[in-house]
Amino acid sequence: MTHKHDETKIAAHGHGSAKDENESGWKNHWDLLLALAILIILLVLEYGFKIEFSKIPSLIINLGAYLLAGRKVLDLAFRKSKRGDIFNEFVLMSVATIGAFVIGEYEEGVAVMVFYQIGEWFQDAAVNNAKRSIKALLDVRPDEVTVSRNGTLLVVDPSIIELNETILVKPGEKVALDGELISENASFNTAALTGESKPDAKYKGETILAGMINLHTVAEIKVKALFKDSKLSKILEMVQDATARKSQTQLFISRFAKIYTPIVFFLAVVVCFVPYFFVEDYNFQTWFYRALVFLVISCPCALVVSIPLGYFGGIGLASRNGILFKGGNFLDVMTKVNAVVMDKTGTLTKGVFKVQQVVSVNIDEKELVKLTAAVEKNSTHPIAKAVTEYAGETVNGINADTVEEIAGYGLKGKVGGRDLLAGNAKLLKKYNISYPTEIETIVDTIVVVAINNQYAGFITIADEIKDDAAQAVKDMHSLNIKTVMLSGDKQSVVDEVARKIGIDEAYGDLLPEGKVEKVQRLKDEGRHIAFVGDGVNDAPVVALADAGIAMGGLGSDATIETADVVIQNDQPQKIVSAIKIGKITRSIVWQNIILAMTVKVFVLILGAGGVATLWEAVIADVGVALLAILNAVRIQRIKV
Repeated sequence: MTHKHDETKIAAHGHGSAKDENESGWKNHWDLLLALAILIILLVLEYGFKIEFSKIPSLIINLGAYLLAGRKVLDLAFRKSKRGDIFNEFVLMSVATIGAFVIGEYEEGVAVMVFYQIGEWFQDAAVNNAKRSIKALLDVRPDEVTVSRNGTLLVVDPSIIELNETILVKPGEKVALDGELISENASFNTAALTGESKPDAKYKGETILAGMINLHTVAEIKVKALFKDSKLSKILEMVQDATARKSQTQLFISRFAKIYTPIVFFLAVVVCFVPYFFVEDYNFQTWFYRALVFLVISCPCALVVSIPLGYFGGIGLASRNGILFKGGNFLDVMTKVNAVVMDKTGTLTKGVFKVQQVVSVNIDEKELVKLTAAVEKNSTHPIAKAVTEYAGETVNGINADTVEEIAGYGLKGKVGGRDLLAGNAKLLKKYNISYPTEIETIVDTIVVVAINNQYAGFITIADEIKDDAAQAVKDMHSLNIKTVMLSGDKQSVVDEVARKIGIDEAYGDLLPEGKVEKVQRLKDEGRHIAFVGDGVNDAPVVALADAGIAMGGLGSDATIETADVVIQNDQPQKIVSAIKIGKITRSIVWQNIILAMTVKVFVLILGAGGVATLWEAVIADVGVALLAILNAVRIQRIKV
């Protein structure tokens, strides 16, 4: 079958051309509604009041209604036939309805065309609605933005804002461009990007993304990406592209329809003429009518529309949950995944170092943290920042003197007249200060502290495990999915994280090529793999996996571009959601295929046997199409 939806734009199922989304409204279908009214009046007069027109007036009235409802279908059938394309639903419907007129079944011919077109109308409306819901879910970019230029506030189009300009976002307004927060703090609703509507507090220097909604005070933001380069713009491009990438099921149905439709035409000819050789009282008009019923019920509309609609629904459901599939084909891929391979930092952990434990000797723990932070606040090292943040306001007003950074060891300085060393165990060895040897076996990163040349305790620092990581791994196991963690961190750290969250296998000390090697080994075992990562060094292995999943919030642009699926809020639990959405979509698509084929085969047999009329055929055809559409549409309302 040649007719199909152009999935890069809203296309008219019945007419093969781009439509404005308003064309699904009743005003644009006045001709079809008028034809329906004429049909109803004729049926009421005939069956309700026993009033029948003579042949010529009846033909004229019915022909008028028929042309109102079907002129576009007839025109398209004619144009396609001129190009040699005769095996399509437009020719099929035209032949069936014209045939009904030839044998004098005027009302039935009109009814077939009217109800077919009503079915097309509902199908177009459902597809348009599915595409609008996906676009509306993400296209939250404002049309104007307030920018500060030369001390003057101007309201301009966001596309003309340049890098490093300052924009102001009032409470309730949407952020138009990616940038860095200049204000001390602000709170944002990030639902458009992450699917989570809870407020997200941001502080000076932190990244703000287009699509976020400012909640309270006026926020000043320094622009760091042009309008077309914002993360939200890239997301929108991904979703637009997603509808153009067909799943294997869609491709199969397209190929199937091209074979199916010619076979249907051939079988209709067989139903019409072959009985002549086997039936004693063969009547051409009777068998020709049965052939027409056969043609009507065989129209594959339900399959052609409901299947892409099902995949639109799956993409929309995923988007609503903060997950971007770059095509319907990846929804199918996720249903086959039986091994999920994950990076550690930024995927299963937050990518932010936090103090885990403080152990002090002959000094209060809070005092130890305060003194250590006084020295560490002179360093920009992530570990030093972690200690300083942990100390909080307790370190305010306390300064260290003569701070010296000893490369590869740590820091040395004076706090309140006391000599203080803060660094690794090698630092204390360097100054011949004894300490408990068991601290060398601690898994986490450790800051060992000495005061006045005496060991005073230690502070452990680790990347914090994400809150939902353990539950995500548990849920994967419940789906019989093997979990593997790959990381460049030392093996002891990797083993500890794996133990805490229940990972099946964990490998540390890996370079990017090492990760590729591990994934390739799993593929050689016959595994269908989803790899989840967030860093630039994850891009090669993301590309190698059957499904590459990027953590979009913290993720690098390279990984997001390479990935097939993007999780916008960085929650590991969304990996499970992505797999479930793939399974839900595939299930509903196959429900529609089985429903459509079962009903059609049943009515085809009845039609060939003379039991079903054109009325039953068209009602069955339109009915099964509408049921399939309703089934596909419900995907977007499912909670995962």
